[in-house]
Amino acid sequence: MSELKTNKISTNDQNNVAIDNALGLKSYTTAQRDALTSVAGDMIYNTTTSKAEFYDGSNWQETGGLASFAADFLVIAGGGSNPGTGSGGGGAGGYRNSYSTESSGGGASSETSLTLVKSLNYVVTIGAGASAGGTTNFLQGFNSQFAQVVSTGGGEGGAFGNGVISMGRTGGSGGGAGTIGANLNGGSGTANQGYAGGANYSAGAGQNGGAGGGGGASAAGQDGQSATVSGNGGAGLSSSITGASVGRAGGGGGGCYTSGMTAGTASDGGGAGSNANNGTGTSGTANTGGGGGGGGYNSGTAGSGGSGIVIIRYATADVASYSQTGLTISSSTDGSDTVLEITAGTGTISFS
Repeated sequence: MSELKTNKISTNDQNNVAIDNALGLKSYTTAQRDALTSVAGDMIYNTTTSKAEFYDGSNWQETGGLASFAADFLVIAGGGSNPGTGSGGGGAGGYRNSYSTESSGGGASSETSLTLVKSLNYVVTIGAGASAGGTTNFLQGFNSQFAQVVSTGGGEGGAFGNGVISMGRTGGSGGGAGTIGANLNGGSGTANQGYAGGANYSAGAGQNGGAGGGGGASAAGQDGQSATVSGNGGAGLSSSITGASVGRAGGGGGGCYTSGMTAGTASDGGGAGSNANNGTGTSGTANTGGGGGGGGYNSGTAGSGGSGIVIIRYATADVASYSQTGLTISSSTDGSDTVLEITAGTGTISFS
């Protein structure tokens, strides 16, 4: 039975009820609150969230202002590709993570969780991986976004050819340098998202050598190792935000200019380079942001970059439902949390 405790009751001429001191609501943690048998109109103070809450008959809601909740995120952009002719590996898509104590890309610490307001629409974009193409194309991956968190597409790997065309290009992680040209560097990565691509190995201008590997989220692409050995793609990072550890955002391996060379390998969603004349590099894995592998010389074909992903994780008790437009989403639970994996589309998501 509930009890009303008071020191004094007296009449009041101006209000129906007046209290001289602060009103003290009964305090519960979120777990204790959820174990209650509640009816519409019940009010408590939630010591987990430090908020006064009321029960609307279906869910607990915060009193005053707009209700909000904490959410973790993993946002990975699309991976880069390369022109396909003796090319450096494509850079991995930028990698930003707030879950637990896991790292973000480029050696950065875990970011701060987002505070999301219910009923607001949040923009989501899943960046496509760069498609393999000709030497005149800019083959950077496309950005991914969730709310204000934007990850940068992976950089383009350099081509076979003297001069600027052989240099790797900047991206979330940078692309590796191509197989010809004097001591050309890979592209730089974006701060707190990924590492640089590897340089090529060459005795001088016009000389063939090993291409550089594309940069990854946790390591730079390997430099070309010799005249006949190309660099491996930089390693990505593993995250358990879904409940299982998955490696993503690895750089693509460098390609070769002729058969018999050793092409660069890759991991964590990146594609391996081709070691054959006219050979095809391996594409990055979808929804990992992996960089595409470099193609072989002459009419070699590059591997495409892997598409990006956005993953959102929050306490199941905090959100009754979500709605979205234009997005492909799968939902799962891990313990007391809900996990949303958004794998394609550009649109919005809101929570209630």
